[in-house]
Amino acid sequence: MFPYLLVAQLVVCNSSVLHHSFSPVGFFAGVSNMSVDWAGYGYAALVASGGVAGYVKAGSVPSLAAGLLFGGLAGFGAYQISNDPNNIWVSLATSGTLSAVMGKRFYGSRKFMPAGLMAGASLLMVGKLSLALLQKPNES
Repeated sequence: MFPYLLVAQLVVCNSSVLHHSFSPVGFFAGVSNMSVDWAGYGYAALVASGGVAGYVKAGSVPSLAAGLLFGGLAGFGAYQISNDPNNIWVSLATSGTLSAVMGKRFYGSRKFMPAGLMAGASLLMVGKLSLALLQKPNES
């Protein structure tokens, strides 16, 4: 039941679907054209859950605050990319900052959890976004 509700919500939220006829083929035609940044949303969830886990495990309020702040920024960046694939700057700045900060922490501590995991995931996001930036021509 849940997947059908999700598909219906995606169809209603996509404005290009409303311009098609309401035949079964035309009604769902716009869903395939919609580009949702699933990797960006997953990255945002990973960052936010890492902050929550740091708070639960060690009682670290700065970890919670930073995780929720950067997770929210990453989620906002994924939302922007989902609406306009050329608008990658918030996601790139967020993942670049986290890769630098967590990479420095990983280099100093040599502990994979949590700094190494966050640095690796952030570097993967920077790579993904850099490839997207290089593949799309600038339309200025």
